Amino acid sequence: MSKGVKATVIGGVFAVMVGGAGYGAYNIMSALNGGGATGQGGPAPVRSGPPSAEEVEETTAKFFAAWEKGQAAQAAGYTNNDAAAEALLTSYSGGAHITGVKITPGEATGTAVPFSVRAKVSYEGKSKPLTYKSELKVVRGLTSGRALVDWQPTVIHPQLQKDDTLVTGEAAAPPIKALDRDGAELTKEKYPSLGPVLDTLRERYGSKAGGSAGIELAIRHADESPDTSLLTLTKGKPGKLETTLSAGVQAAAEKAVKQYGQSSVVAVKPSTGEVLAVANHRDDAFNAAFEGRVPPGSTMKIITSAMLIDNGVTTMNGPAPCPPTATWRSQTFKNLTGLEPDETASATLANGFMRSCNTAFIKLVDEDPLTDASLTTEAEARFGLGRDWKTGITSFDGSVPESTGPDRAANAIGQGQVQMNPLTMASVTATAITGTFRQPYLVARDLDDRQFATADGLRASTAAQLKQMMRLTATSAPGTAVRAMSGLSGEIGAKTGSAEVDGEATSDSWFTGFRDDVAAAAMAQQGGHGSDAAGPIVAAVLRASG
Repeated sequence: MSKGVKATVIGGVFAVMVGGAGYGAYNIMSALNGGGATGQGGPAPVRSGPPSAEEVEETTAKFFAAWEKGQAAQAAGYTNNDAAAEALLTSYSGGAHITGVKITPGEATGTAVPFSVRAKVSYEGKSKPLTYKSELKVVRGLTSGRALVDWQPTVIHPQLQKDDTLVTGEAAAPPIKALDRDGAELTKEKYPSLGPVLDTLRERYGSKAGGSAGIELAIRHADESPDTSLLTLTKGKPGKLETTLSAGVQAAAEKAVKQYGQSSVVAVKPSTGEVLAVANHRDDAFNAAFEGRVPPGSTMKIITSAMLIDNGVTTMNGPAPCPPTATWRSQTFKNLTGLEPDETASATLANGFMRSCNTAFIKLVDEDPLTDASLTTEAEARFGLGRDWKTGITSFDGSVPESTGPDRAANAIGQGQVQMNPLTMASVTATAITGTFRQPYLVARDLDDRQFATADGLRASTAAQLKQMMRLTATSAPGTAVRAMSGLSGEIGAKTGSAEVDGEATSDSWFTGFRDDVAAAAMAQQGGHGSDAAGPIVAAVLRASG
């Protein structure tokens, strides 16, 4: 090789080092210099296994030092995704105007290192201190063998998600002072799971409520959801926004979902459609209570029962045999383990509803005059599902698609292609016990002149039978909701549900019920039977409504 050629190659190496250094340049130089060679001029073996305590300490110290100095590229070089890390670290000191960073690491647990951040946010002559806590993990680089910070946006701030950015400037919307139905203030601090709800209400109604924007540090989300305010430098003027929520019921809902992971609950007032509470306990900020799209299990049998009654297939006291299995279009359906079959004269629709017998419903969905469209028609025309609800925030209003083959039967028991959430199932209960569909809502429609969805509602006789079956399920043996609803006073009723989810060993727990003029529904992912997790959540919310 000529000297000219060799110089070109080395020049290329240095170009790589300057442009992205990190571990790639380290390996190239090691190979050229024979550093750590095997004795035959080859590269040193790449290290493997978890990073040692010394490596964890050294890597985090270098990463923190570069971060504190605002050296975004250098800090990113100590991570396993330098491009993403550099972009966010650059916005940290640039668009977010965060300076004076001081990071204090805590005691490492294995390769996980907790730390606290103290800094200052300055913008147009205004300045405020910023403090928060986060955590990082150190991993072994797959190709380099170096100990590197495992890059996640949460390293920079615990509320950041993929592709989010930090910005400081005039707020996207004026602040609001959200009030419950009795005038009590609703805040994120007192009702944590209301955070995303209040953010959306602020974005949509801040200006309509008469407020003016201030200067804030905020998270700008990649999915275009409302900004999350982190620090206020200059207070705007909050506008007062009245909601339908009840502070007391909301507090009970917040406490109830905390007892079960990945759970959500909604409470509504059947006589008006007003939402009284919405709470989520999740690892993310997703409002599953309003936006979830999952099968509701046997709570769907409320709608299926209405379809059977409205189409003259049977009545609550009509026959509905409960065999061990039922086959529909080559697919065999079973009941929950432990449910005794019943094909005697006592096997009525009410009995099958109370015991949540799948096969009783599967056997009936093939009766004339039912078609593939019958369940869809019942859900949309009678219960108002899938009709573009305008609740005041983002919501999903259910889906019961017309289905053929095995899915027609599966839909009838809340599996197959049916998708619901606690909001829709609370509304289903409200419609079932009143006979009238009233679209759920959080803020009055005259605030923005939005149009509410409408539906025909139920015949009086159908609603009366549904209400009675739910009442029996909650108060009389062998009702599956008796245990969860025990001790509740007033007029009560309920329906349990368990929804099987592909890939999960444990079913999702579903429960919907009513007490006087309050209906509530809850879901707990992998919570088991309806009465195991979702049932206690609903019961706690209904108890608080009295």
